[in-house]
Amino acid sequence: MYFNDQSVVFYNGKFIKAKEASSDLYSQSLHYGNGVFEGIRSYKTDNGARIFKSHEHYKRLKFGAEVMNINLNYSEDELTEITYKLLELNNLEDAYIRPLITTGANMSLLTSEETNVIIQCWEWGKYMGDKLLRVKTSKFQRPNPKSCFVEAKVTGHYVNSILSTNEAKSEGYDEALLLDMNGKVAECSGANVFMQKDGKLYTPPRGHIMAGITRATIIEICQEEGIPVEEKFFTLDELKSADACFFTGTAAEVVGLQSLDEYEFPMKWEETHGFELMKLYQAEVLGQRVKENAL
Repeated sequence: MYFNDQSVVFYNGKFIKAKEASSDLYSQSLHYGNGVFEGIRSYKTDNGARIFKSHEHYKRLKFGAEVMNINLNYSEDELTEITYKLLELNNLEDAYIRPLITTGANMSLLTSEETNVIIQCWEWGKYMGDKLLRVKTSKFQRPNPKSCFVEAKVTGHYVNSILSTNEAKSEGYDEALLLDMNGKVAECSGANVFMQKDGKLYTPPRGHIMAGITRATIIEICQEEGIPVEEKFFTLDELKSADACFFTGTAAEVVGLQSLDEYEFPMKWEETHGFELMKLYQAEVLGQRVKENAL
């Protein structure tokens, strides 16, 4: 699904066939989850492949490496240049890109000094699909920000996402919604959340959530398009009285919710801000959105 005999990856300074890559059985990333990664998309445009917000993604990758004391001696420009070359070698334009920084053999709990820089890419549709989602409130909470760096995409953190996704899927739902340690709505297993109430959008503030780049893009679009949006904490009960709700993320893009637990969102999806933003986001990533203030 992710690679074939011809697939090329970037591995420690070289472009090699994916089937030739190997991993260390004693890697600290494998044993303890000490690694960082990113999820990036490129889109086919009239001017060729366009990596959407590459520098923002690689800046977050470097932030994750820094807080985990992992060596990453590449600039955002260098990583972007490498990624465009990787897309070319794989003959891809519409692609999902997965940079991954792993650590070397070290069975102690001090970060390994050895670093592996890997970038992969493959064709991948919208992670959560196009249909409206049936979502379950998870029994699992998002990690406490005093226990880890919640804004860093650390590989080990995603055990929390796997637990909540397994729980939701096993009960027949499409996705899981998680609360924070204070019982406020945080995010889903792999995307941020927006709710619409009385014509206004609300999304949880940074601090207890992943600082999503798609989330930030949607807020920017709202501000440019005159769609009212506010970052604030809200409860599950408040969300279950909302008119509509949607998730945002690089892999998911913008996807609407049909229901949360027993609550059915009453507003027709095609009449919501989320549906409008889904269209605007697609135009944005393709470089086709005409901004009013640019006229």
